[in-house]
Amino acid sequence: MIDKSKQYSSGILLTLLLATFSMLVSSRIPGDMIGSSVLALIVGMLLHPVLERLPQTSSGVHFVSTKVLKLGIILMGITLSFAQVFMVGKYALLLMVFTLTTAFGGGYVFGRLFKVDWKLSSLLSASTAICGGTAVATIGPVIEADDRHIAYAISATFLFDILTVILFPWAGRLLGLNDISYGLWVGTAVNDTSSVVAAGYGFSELAGSFAVIVKLTRTLLIVPVVLVFSYVHAKRKLRTADATQTEQKVKIASIFPWFILLFLVMVTARSTGLVPDQLVSAISFASKLFMVMALSAIGLKTSIEEVKGVGWKPMFLGVTIDTSVVFVALAAQALLQKLF
Repeated sequence: MIDKSKQYSSGILLTLLLATFSMLVSSRIPGDMIGSSVLALIVGMLLHPVLERLPQTSSGVHFVSTKVLKLGIILMGITLSFAQVFMVGKYALLLMVFTLTTAFGGGYVFGRLFKVDWKLSSLLSASTAICGGTAVATIGPVIEADDRHIAYAISATFLFDILTVILFPWAGRLLGLNDISYGLWVGTAVNDTSSVVAAGYGFSELAGSFAVIVKLTRTLLIVPVVLVFSYVHAKRKLRTADATQTEQKVKIASIFPWFILLFLVMVTARSTGLVPDQLVSAISFASKLFMVMALSAIGLKTSIEEVKGVGWKPMFLGVTIDTSVVFVALAAQALLQKLF
């Protein structure tokens, strides 16, 4: 047991140091332009050669990128509640139907058109549809995506989010949107939570508050999306196996991502209102720390050359999906206003 703890400790400590560094640096960057998760991923990739020279850290780094990642996702549930769904109302939920259909439908169609690996195109779609890097980090292991694809999808999300933080407040004023309409637009069209905060509050405090509520409701949709991708991935694996295996049926119990149930337990605990605010804050901080540690670990396992080798087509695909959702979210909102 002691030998095993030594085997993991150096890698865990390395990711903890990188996460702490990233969170401190990110907190001092004005406008929340670079989130700690993205920064940890980038720093990890820059230090990839170091990991190759320190093989004793590899077990701990792998442990963080898999087990600690799932723990961070589970604890993230404490930041959400089912009450948020009722708060945003059917109007926002209908709007999300349009944006999710655009993200996943567009990802599938354009992914095949551009001949992008389905796992990478799925990560890019999930990033746009749900919650940026968190969705990528959650769905990546479920579909057994390469670390380079996970890193690529998060990097693409980051580049688009920089543009949204700068352009959205300006575009909202140019279009004459009110606080609620703008908040709804940002909450359904911008990827990462930190970017939603920056773009939303860059317009007004009311718009920012509403955008965050809508965004958190989107995050809850990660549960059905993960379940769907688990099943699709299992079916694809069977199809690519030999003829005798293709006749088998997917066994739900064997492919079910059980950590999602624990995520829902945390959401339920928050929804009851019985969890003290101080405990919610502590668990929320632990969740963020674990997620940042996990992304630093994914970065450490991924070389910059591997990510560059993915090519330009996935980046163009990501831009296409993101841009489509931005315009569809705005157009669908105008349509729903006429209907309701």
